[in-house]
Amino acid sequence: MDQADLLRMVVTVLERLRVPYLVTGSTATIYYGEPRFTNDIDVVVQLPAARIGEFCRLFPPAEFYLDEQSAREAVTSCGQFNLIHPASGLKVDFIIPPDTAFERSRFGRAVRARPGPGFEATFAAPEDVIIKKLEYYAAGGSEKHLRDITGILKTSGGRVDRDYIARWAAQLGVSQVWEAVLARLG
Repeated sequence: MDQADLLRMVVTVLERLRVPYLVTGSTATIYYGEPRFTNDIDVVVQLPAARIGEFCRLFPPAEFYLDEQSAREAVTSCGQFNLIHPASGLKVDFIIPPDTAFERSRFGRAVRARPGPGFEATFAAPEDVIIKKLEYYAAGGSEKHLRDITGILKTSGGRVDRDYIARWAAQLGVSQVWEAVLARLG
């Protein structure tokens, strides 16, 4: 199994259950920006507690590792849990978002994309991917987030709504990081 196969399977399960989701993180930055290596897939999910058991059963234990209790705790605490495909070493991080204005905006701006042959998935819009990367950089300082942002802006720059990013960057307290990214681009 490769990443596209795993993503296709995850998307199929989420869409079958009608669980709202967004592909984000490095998978989205690669889609919108420049290629780089990643060993995981990040998916933000609005998984209701009542659907956790059904969700977990759709990933057979003979093929996947998925701890139902971890999923329940993540849903309760707006945390995250993961799905691992041991044979390939691939992992999916499922992130449960809090109910905030930004998250509502992010889900409202979702984009249908074709990340692999023969299937579509719902991705976070490039602006929202950038905003989350600004937050991750502000929290931890990892240069990979800035590289991802500049990769998106170089590749998809004409389609990126910079005013939207500036508004949310101000509201989320990451304007200085956004301004530094823009200065880097010249």
